Amino acid sequence: MLTAEHSTETIIRTERGLTVAGTRITLYDILTYLKADWPQHLIEQWLNLTAAQMTAAMDYIATHRESIETEYQLVVQHAAANRQYWEARNRERLDQIAQMPPKPGTEAIRAKLQARKAARHSQ
Repeated sequence: MLTAEHSTETIIRTERGLTVAGTRITLYDILTYLKADWPQHLIEQWLNLTAAQMTAAMDYIATHRESIETEYQLVVQHAAANRQYWEARNRERLDQIAQMPPKPGTEAIRAKLQARKAARHSQ
């Protein structure tokens, strides 16, 4: 188990928020996986963290749970607002693209795609 002093050296505050030192991985990224019931060893592998980094992150989260949860909720709200903005902004462009005629030479592949979509919906 890491000491609290070593743990705080591993977790630093950057412009992105609380981050694992030497990475771009935030504690909010780790919390997202924890809330999705991922086991710690899979999170560690997926985010390419060392065992020491993962232990330090988990220790920091356990020690500062309330403040981390508050910050995490703000991050989630901000991400949702960004997603809504970009979905609305891109909706117009996607509608424009859908109205465009198909590119010449793609008729065969488009017919094949439509046939597969029809077969999939009929199942």
